[in-house]
Amino acid sequence: MQRKPYARRHRGFTLIELMIVVAIIGILAGVAIPQYQDYVARSQFAEGLSLASGQKPAVIETFSYGGTCPSNASGAADGIPLATSIAGTYIKSVVTGGTPTAAGGCTIVANFKDAGIAKGLVGKSLTLRMTGADQGAVAWQCESGAERKYLPKACSHVAAAAAAPA
Repeated sequence: MQRKPYARRHRGFTLIELMIVVAIIGILAGVAIPQYQDYVARSQFAEGLSLASGQKPAVIETFSYGGTCPSNASGAADGIPLATSIAGTYIKSVVTGGTPTAAGGCTIVANFKDAGIAKGLVGKSLTLRMTGADQGAVAWQCESGAERKYLPKACSHVAAAAAAPA
């Protein structure tokens, strides 16, 4: 009587196959998670830009009719609410002010919160600066000290001011 060879049936995955799958998932996560964090920070920055942009019409109107830049730091001014009452999920205040010049000079500054926000935006701000009023066409320059990768194309990066020597 001849013996039949034992037929091995393949059941499940081998350890090597499972390790390869885990390695692939790790590589994908290593790429996807930082990209998602950048996406979240850009969306948080967009909230600041939106809240600041909402104040443009009132600032332009005040400058056009009175030649001044409205300041809402200590109270409501010229149709603009108190700075701390213009807030959002990631923005603690939107401050208007500036020094009027022939070209404009008025500013709108959105200040990001110090907690509960992307690390790259903590304590940062974005500034909209009015220009071109002397040429008959008001334009706004957008500047921020936040990292370039978080800024929309319309905004430029401004390096943080160096500390004054002691």
